[in-house]
Amino acid sequence: MKLRTAIISVLCLGLACSAGILGTQAYGQGKGAVEMPEITVLSPMGTPPPITLKAQAPRLDTLDGKTLYLVNTGFVGTERLMEVMTEWFAANHPKTTIVNKRNPSMDVPNKALWDEIHEKADAVILGLGH
Repeated sequence: MKLRTAIISVLCLGLACSAGILGTQAYGQGKGAVEMPEITVLSPMGTPPPITLKAQAPRLDTLDGKTLYLVNTGFVGTERLMEVMTEWFAANHPKTTIVNKRNPSMDVPNKALWDEIHEKADAVILGLGH
């Protein structure tokens, strides 16, 4: 008895849903069809400004005798990354001076740090994280 009631309920529900779908299909077809109003849709993507390409800085011929700044921006994992990179440069480029600095936010650059880098560094590696 319960199975019969459940089957009849499912069939009635299916008929009710299909009647609603058929009614919307007839909306724009046949005699006496109602015309849908025209709507305008705007794209939320917007139009990005044109990109101005800039040349990369020239590559250094050698790191020997150069000053390399490793700047940690504070993202998770960059502290360890900078330690490993310092060890690697010490082992593979012993004549290179490595300076470790920390700039806690790339959104608000530390002007004094960037002035120092501009004045003293030959190359910079930024630990941006992900």
